[in-house]
Amino acid sequence: MIINSDYQLQRYQEVGKLSSEILWQLWQATIAGVTPLEIDDLATRLCQKNGVTPAFKGVGHKKNPYRWTTCIAVNDAVVHGIPNQVPLQMGDIVKVDFGMISADGLYTDHCFTKSIGEPSGEDLRLLKVARRSVQEAARKAVVGNQVGDLGYTMQSLVEQAGFSVVKEFVGHGIGYTMHDEPQIPAFGQVRKGLTLKRGQVLCIESQVIASTDDGVYMDDDGWTIRSSSGAQAAMFEYMVVVQERKVVFLTPTLDWPLF
Repeated sequence: MIINSDYQLQRYQEVGKLSSEILWQLWQATIAGVTPLEIDDLATRLCQKNGVTPAFKGVGHKKNPYRWTTCIAVNDAVVHGIPNQVPLQMGDIVKVDFGMISADGLYTDHCFTKSIGEPSGEDLRLLKVARRSVQEAARKAVVGNQVGDLGYTMQSLVEQAGFSVVKEFVGHGIGYTMHDEPQIPAFGQVRKGLTLKRGQVLCIESQVIASTDDGVYMDDDGWTIRSSSGAQAAMFEYMVVVQERKVVFLTPTLDWPLF
């Protein structure tokens, strides 16, 4: 989607703010003893309360459509985790991915990672590196920069820390559909790829594995993606609008706590 007016920008900011308020309530509910399925049920109720539609339900292949409001991936689960009934425990690293559709058809898609209780030193480093890499890349989503500039930023910061980025899943444009052009990988080369244009609405994201092995595999459920090494994983995702000098964050979640 390309935003062409101040009204469109203001409207999408309103939608992003509401989506972030819902996601914050999910953050607060992500505590020891609660199950991912209970968090997902809360997300469904919050969507109903606010008159919006869950964006994830029904996506995927018609033989195995996604049937939940959120994706909740715990520990070595990297992305697309199906909410289950296993209570969260102290030390778990939990990724909660949420999206909604407003009454006028605008989509959101964003994610936080949180440690249940104070994390170990290495887990905290993973969370900080993953978050910083995506935020630094998102801030480069300005007119004239290229997709490769963002991917290089994420990949280089992650690999300098001794971690790896997942290459099978990418950020993307968004608007009146959840996945739009361009694709934005969490890896790349400087000054390579499509040039960003004013008004583009983008989801900047990365899945980071606490290992130099970036291999992943899919569970038998057909959705949950896990690290091949069994290492912990973190994921952050922010929605932005490309502008001339300073990007606009539609989902104002940058300073949320990590635990």
